[in-house]
Amino acid sequence: MHELDLAEVSAALQRGNFSSEELTRALLERIERIDRDLNSFITVDAEGAVAAARAADRRLADGEAGPLTGVPVAHKDIFCTRGLRTSCGSRMLDSFVSPYDATVVERLAAAGAVVLGKTNMDEFAMGSSNETSYYGPVRNPWDTERVPGGSSGGSAAAVAAALVPGATGTDTGGSIRQPAALCGITGLKPTYGRVSRWGMIAFASSLDQAGVFARTARDAAMLLQPMAGFDERDSTSAPDEVPDYLAEMESTDLEGLRIGLPREFFGEGMDPAVSAAVEEAVRVLEGLGAKPREISLPSLGLSVPSYYVLAPAECSSNLSRFDGVRFGHRCENPADLEDMYKRSRGEGFGAEVQRRILIGTYVLSAGYYDAYYLKALKCRRLIRDELRAAFEEVDVIAGPTSPETAFRLGDKTDDPVRMYLSDINTIGVNLAGLPGISVPAGFADGLPVGLQLVGGYFREGRLLGVAHRFQEATDWHRQRPGAYA
Repeated sequence: MHELDLAEVSAALQRGNFSSEELTRALLERIERIDRDLNSFITVDAEGAVAAARAADRRLADGEAGPLTGVPVAHKDIFCTRGLRTSCGSRMLDSFVSPYDATVVERLAAAGAVVLGKTNMDEFAMGSSNETSYYGPVRNPWDTERVPGGSSGGSAAAVAAALVPGATGTDTGGSIRQPAALCGITGLKPTYGRVSRWGMIAFASSLDQAGVFARTARDAAMLLQPMAGFDERDSTSAPDEVPDYLAEMESTDLEGLRIGLPREFFGEGMDPAVSAAVEEAVRVLEGLGAKPREISLPSLGLSVPSYYVLAPAECSSNLSRFDGVRFGHRCENPADLEDMYKRSRGEGFGAEVQRRILIGTYVLSAGYYDAYYLKALKCRRLIRDELRAAFEEVDVIAGPTSPETAFRLGDKTDDPVRMYLSDINTIGVNLAGLPGISVPAGFADGLPVGLQLVGGYFREGRLLGVAHRFQEATDWHRQRPGAYA
């Protein structure tokens, strides 16, 4: 059963080929047996999952089931989940059990999905390799000596290793698309505001966006459908009507579709083998009727430095609430209030989180706000305006999701700048708030390569359609890491 994708699982449950409880128990056993090598889960909720599966089976028997009824999923451990530890990959929240569900969790539960557990992640979503987690690094199923990408690497690895057919993630600077590329699966980041952030622990509030991991574009559409839509509890939630994503996907025709290929995506630092795989993927799209053309987005070169001013600035503010007073880690036997603050935060936060808090505090301080933060905001506007202008000439932008395949564990931990450059092709999409998707597009030296597709605002249906047509014409999304097939 584990080899089925999410749409196939849904169809099999509807036909009665097996029950949700049978599938859930099989996947829980697989997690117990396999995940000790991958470390993709922080918390597994076997008891809750079996109970939810039994309830789903009753709805299936009564003919009251929807497409996701009884389908197992996992949530990145950044989403508050009632009655379960929600750690955000940090010692700071190691003991925190959420009293409520995030909107994403709530809506998928209402759709009938069965939650198997919470997946590992970079601490507070800060990282590009899933090596900053308090619970240890996640390993890539294609090569367990390599990273799965971050910060949603646990979700990506769990889907790639067929521990679960679908999972949630968050994307602040590429944290869905980059791990999807490195693990050889499909990862969708919707338009900023399309999916509610309520109950999602904040890193950088103007950039964070919830999304999904799955094996195919069809699976991603099925997961996105109940998640999307306005939420009055989230002031950044978009009121736009949610379309039927599967219908839009199926109706997509690539004939005459204008695909922009930014020359900046194929420049210095790009692995030639990755570039070659993506160029071949573009030729496949061209064979389906698309019209590729080179474009230029010169301001994209400002995306990494802008992001690493803006995101730390926002994180320094968001993480100030973790002070050892109300919840989270508190040091033992503090001498006084100041000592409690200092030691609780020093012990609770890891090195990367502390680095970003310090950077953020610095760029927001008197005398440096104009020199750094204000300039970064201006650069963000330039990038956004440039991308908006590009979509007046093209329908979709395409390129490599990551400039390289999965790198070895520890390769970049001592060089933060090299690590930050891992997201060079994805960050601009977050700064502009656009939707993006990564789909498997080949291999380089035996490791997966991702094709990134970027669309106009609220055009997730078109992106899913382009990805779906590409997957109809190729079988890269059907490839499985041998040890976990």
